[in-house]
Amino acid sequence: MAANMSRKEILGKVYKMIPPMLEKFHKGQLGRVAVIGGSEDYTGAPYFSAMASAKLGADMSHVICEPGAGMVIKTYSPNLMVHPYMRQEKNLAKNETIDSISDEVVAMLDRLHVVVIGPGLGRDPAMQETCARVIKAAREKNVSFVLDADGLYLAQTRPELVNGYKECILTPNVVEFGRLAKSQNIDTTKEDPTKLCEKLANAYGGVTIIQKGAVDYISNGKQTLVSTGEGGLKRAGGQGDTLTGSLATLLAYRKAYLEKIWDHENDMGADELLTLCAYGGSAITRECSRLAFKEKGRSLQAADLTEHVHTAFLDLIGEKPTDESKL
Repeated sequence: MAANMSRKEILGKVYKMIPPMLEKFHKGQLGRVAVIGGSEDYTGAPYFSAMASAKLGADMSHVICEPGAGMVIKTYSPNLMVHPYMRQEKNLAKNETIDSISDEVVAMLDRLHVVVIGPGLGRDPAMQETCARVIKAAREKNVSFVLDADGLYLAQTRPELVNGYKECILTPNVVEFGRLAKSQNIDTTKEDPTKLCEKLANAYGGVTIIQKGAVDYISNGKQTLVSTGEGGLKRAGGQGDTLTGSLATLLAYRKAYLEKIWDHENDMGADELLTLCAYGGSAITRECSRLAFKEKGRSLQAADLTEHVHTAFLDLIGEKPTDESKL
């Protein structure tokens, strides 16, 4: 994919990757996604991520979280499947260990296409260790994952978990990017800012990174795209959760494309498709922010983006015919 392609051309390629909605498909084929996060203090982030995934079209959207968070998240929406399998260290029961907790979460991977790790996770040692084991298992099973928020702390402190794994996307904001760069001995003050994302991606062995900012730099170390779509001007917390959920559904669509569950030209490879997922997720999130800000102005909150996910998809990418003969 040429780096000098226009935004319209790149989004046209994203369109080709999106599965049509056909009568022959059954539940689950168009995306089984889980968000791992949600702790005693943070319940909004995993909800926003999982709902963005659902609103973009994933058939099944799960949240795997702490029991205290689970009870709250269940009241937000009956559309999400909430599994209270995670444990903070202080909440481990006498008959529970990190091994037993991790095994229960890892067992879900066989039912999932994509995992988002980090929204509302926190830094609790038991939560972090459980996610580290999930990452290891996901790599063994070739399951795609997205790391954000406190999930990125694992990439910062235990880089071997993600090094060289081409089926993951990291989504750091400016502060998180700085921490990741420092952990890889990259001085952000002495480098060309337009090349930083590429350099960090290479430092991690070619993983895909979305460096969020005024524009989003997207790089796997070999190719860098810049997502420049207009966004809103309100910097409310939680908008990045719309990005992670959108990425998860697009990665699930990528899997459907690679498995050729519908007839298509089959002219895009796995690496190109992953870059397209990253670009598409960035573009959709920025459009959600623009639409929500236009409507809400300075009162905008993260929940306002959720309601614009489908509209943003239609505006930027568009729906496909439901008649297979017209594809």
